[in-house]
Amino acid sequence: MLSGPSLDVLLRRLLDMPPDFLEPPRRAGSGRLHVAAVVGDVFAARSLHLPPALRATLSGDLAGVDANQLSLSAVTAWLMADAYWNALAIAPEAWMPLFAEAVPALAASTSADRFVFDPERREELVRTVVARLGLLPQGETAAQATDRLARVSGVERQRLLDASRAAEVRARAIREALARKAAEESADKWTRE
Repeated sequence: MLSGPSLDVLLRRLLDMPPDFLEPPRRAGSGRLHVAAVVGDVFAARSLHLPPALRATLSGDLAGVDANQLSLSAVTAWLMADAYWNALAIAPEAWMPLFAEAVPALAASTSADRFVFDPERREELVRTVVARLGLLPQGETAAQATDRLARVSGVERQRLLDASRAAEVRARAIREALARKAAEESADKWTRE
């Protein structure tokens, strides 16, 4: 992983975001913000083409894409539009998964405006973007960056909670199976005597 941007610069950029980026996204003929155009401009500024599948997702015409995901895509585009990113060697293939995978996962965890106004969610967005682009925050080691992202990530917390629940279900099933087996062995013992 390459050393990347200063988190302070990126966190400040989110705080300075114009309110227009949180306008209702264009969906089914209503809303003001054309998210596909905003994200497309960010791609074009880096001489990248917005893939048709991503353009369709961000157009607001797909039923499975909610307004919060579109709003968070616009917020992320604002973050990525900073000239600060131009000096960094970012692989072109890292851009699509950022908007196609990371943003939907984040949007499922909380509202887009919290990624601007809540300090912990703001840090989560910035750290997620930096990590998804294969970079390390300036002045951090890979271990530090991974640890801090895990601490602030609502998505990671949900993943750990789901894993914990699944482990508890498995443990309960094992306990029940052992209890059944012990009961069967006990019944067999009594039957033989």
